[in-house]
Amino acid sequence: MSTATASAPASSAPSSTLRNAVIRLAGNSQDGIQSIGGFLARLAGRTQHDVMTYMTIPSTISGGPSIFQLHLGSGHVLTAGDEADVLVAFYQHSYDSHIGSLREGGICLYESAEVTEFKNERGIHHIGIPFTAATIEAIGGSARDRGKNMFVLGLLCAVYQLDRDKLAGIVERQFGKKDESVLRNAMLAFDAGYAYPVGDIGTFIFEEGEHKDEHRLSTDGNTLMSMGLIAAGVRYGSAYPITPWSSIMETLRSELPKYGGIYVQAEDELAAVAMTIGAAYAGHLAVTGSAGPGLSLKMEALSYASMAEIPLIVINVQRGGPSTGLPTSVEQSDLLQAIYGSHGDCPRIVLAPQDVEDCFYIALEAGRLAREYSCPVIILSDQALSSRIEAFTEPDLDKCWVEPGLDLSDRGADFKPYPLDKITRHAPPGTKIAGKYPHVSGLEHDEYGHPSGSPKMHTAMTAKRRNKLIDLSKSLPLPEIYGDQEGDVLLIGWGSTYGPIKESVERLRAEGHKVGAAHIRHLHPMPAGLDRLWAKFKKVVVVEMNDYGVYGHGQLAMLLRAAYAEPKIQSVCKTDGLAYRIREIVTGVEKVMAAN
Repeated sequence: MSTATASAPASSAPSSTLRNAVIRLAGNSQDGIQSIGGFLARLAGRTQHDVMTYMTIPSTISGGPSIFQLHLGSGHVLTAGDEADVLVAFYQHSYDSHIGSLREGGICLYESAEVTEFKNERGIHHIGIPFTAATIEAIGGSARDRGKNMFVLGLLCAVYQLDRDKLAGIVERQFGKKDESVLRNAMLAFDAGYAYPVGDIGTFIFEEGEHKDEHRLSTDGNTLMSMGLIAAGVRYGSAYPITPWSSIMETLRSELPKYGGIYVQAEDELAAVAMTIGAAYAGHLAVTGSAGPGLSLKMEALSYASMAEIPLIVINVQRGGPSTGLPTSVEQSDLLQAIYGSHGDCPRIVLAPQDVEDCFYIALEAGRLAREYSCPVIILSDQALSSRIEAFTEPDLDKCWVEPGLDLSDRGADFKPYPLDKITRHAPPGTKIAGKYPHVSGLEHDEYGHPSGSPKMHTAMTAKRRNKLIDLSKSLPLPEIYGDQEGDVLLIGWGSTYGPIKESVERLRAEGHKVGAAHIRHLHPMPAGLDRLWAKFKKVVVVEMNDYGVYGHGQLAMLLRAAYAEPKIQSVCKTDGLAYRIREIVTGVEKVMAAN
């Protein structure tokens, strides 16, 4: 459908050139502010700019206050931004709660029919705009609540002189499959916002992006994790829905049949992991997933998978806990659960992606390691990565695509699935075996998988399951140190803290401190020789989103202190359900440096 193009509003103020801008949209979850942010974020990937988003949504079905923050930049964007340059406030409570997030001299665009009390401080520019009334005028009365977000999208497109045609194309692809009137009304509201005069603040133009020779995409972590699983050769699995994991399951349910696979929604978490183990034993690379509460329910079966040495992928998109906790907030409190959650000595591999782009590559690595080491591999993503949108270079599928296949070749008379001197290699059911037929069970077993109560055999098999992870740790590369290679403090992080930690290093170095940072993707086993990283630093600070605990250290810090008996390893932790801001990390590190 073709749409008319509105003219941008004239302004007497000059245009300003920007390298970065942070926009915060504050309203209710029903207002479609996530759609505004999503459209703008996808545009970034099509205009060679960088982007990172952040949102909060209520966990109640009835909805409630919500925000979507968008950091657009011409250079590398590492965080969603500590302070906003522009606040769009839909209601009085939106204004009251978020006006403090604006930088000094920032701009507040507010719904003039809702916001009436102002805080005229810090040089903030207040501009009242009738979002709802202007949308009604453009569309008509009944569609205003669904259209005012598109009005605001057009408004921001004009203020920041974004590529209107590309943005309109994104909107058209989003609504094009719906009734023709839906797209028409959306574009009428968009054009009304695009043409609305915003006063004397002028317009802003971003510098040319640094990625003009790259083919870039922009999407969220859960979507890219799903694509990575498919590229890794996953074709089977099962799961049960839970926030914030569910969108991976829904993507796999719709996409895997296109590649000859199947994904099943089970009746509960235990059934889901049991089905996945069955598919993995049948010779397929299979995946199940959940959030922390669901992973707890899967732990008994994961203990079976460790004993039977079944290769499979398990994804935990972490959220605030314990119990039901904070379903729509971020936390990194499932690390110890992932490593030690099952009963008995139950070794498995644990990985964590550092950003949205890495969600794709961590899925590829999980598939490779599951096959190579014949054991469960747990990926610890988190709520921030699951919903965050970033722009990145499109993966080269020709280089990373894994075409799955079953090895049903004949096994000779000497075939043993559990040889003490080699890593386990199962024969899928239906394989012709000339010798003693193997068993698979949760009981301790001999080299053929037959149950064994021998103390000597249990000791040997326990060592076999342990030692393959020790061998893996020796093959893993040490993380690179970003920033100073020696000095006052080395920051250590994992998961979605990657960007904030990296930017905090720059802030601390600008203040005169000698600071470096290293990010750990392989959490269990960790690369051997990590102590070489911090040998030249006075202190090591582990930044993570979990509690200090009874012993005063976060979960990764506690593991590192236990492994290396290094007292200079300290913690900066928080549990407010929000992603780290730069000033939180900087303040925490400065306190550690000031302490004796």
